[in-house]
Amino acid sequence: MTAVTSASVTPLTARLVVTGASGQLGRALLRLAPGARGYGRGDLDIVDADSVRRVVRPGDVVLNCAAYTAVDLAESEVDAAFADNATGPAVLASACAEAGARLIHLSTDYVFPGTSDRPYEPTDPTGPSTVYGRSKLAGEQAVLDLSPEARIVRTAWVYTGRGADFVATMRRLERERETISVVNDQFGSPTYAPDLAAGLIELAERLPETGEQAGMPRILHATNAGQASWFDLARAVFTGLGADPARVHPCGTEDFPRPAPRPAYSVLSGRSWAAAGLTPLRDWRAALNDALHAISD
Repeated sequence: MTAVTSASVTPLTARLVVTGASGQLGRALLRLAPGARGYGRGDLDIVDADSVRRVVRPGDVVLNCAAYTAVDLAESEVDAAFADNATGPAVLASACAEAGARLIHLSTDYVFPGTSDRPYEPTDPTGPSTVYGRSKLAGEQAVLDLSPEARIVRTAWVYTGRGADFVATMRRLERERETISVVNDQFGSPTYAPDLAAGLIELAERLPETGEQAGMPRILHATNAGQASWFDLARAVFTGLGADPARVHPCGTEDFPRPAPRPAYSVLSGRSWAAAGLTPLRDWRAALNDALHAISD
């Protein structure tokens, strides 16, 4: 099966609604599905039930990319994190169930404790250690309870290489500093937003004709294939830019203390995605090379 890329998207026949459309994943979705209805934070407050009901129509596939993603700030802004990551998804799930729409809700590797030594499967026990992770897990549970046809897609380490994501930060630091130190004891699944968007559109296309009774799991994992530490990813960025990767030095998590603890290992297994008949996402290195070339072009 050929790995999915943003160039391999088939035309979408389902009516797609994208919440969180101003974020990096939302923007990638709208580029691949320009006929979708996109709503940024200023257009739609997903916590407002009346507003959500006015947006959701029968037959829609709603792709919820809206989220509170400030992992460290969430430790002190608990109510705000739970409003966006738990209450909002609950409102969307209820509206979709009432209208006869399907919901695809984006979640995160942070719902796991980060202590595994093998890639996490969707059925593995959760155990978030941060407010952000707990709020996202609460959102998952609400979606599962309130919208029987909804699907949850967990992903991780999403980037475009623009703005303020990790890859973009490494690009900036390569220009500004002779050497940098990056943690080498946290492992995850780097995921290029356009590749994830292509996979989500494939899932959205299949949802109108595929229900739980047909065997598709309620929870799926979607990331680019393979795993890396932040150090590995940083060195790959430098290499892709034509810079010397030896300028990136390894360090430990203890060298960069943060308000919210980061998982040591949160690699997500793609087996559930492939088993559902969906096209696997390509290796993260190939995706990163394309991301860097797209930026340079």
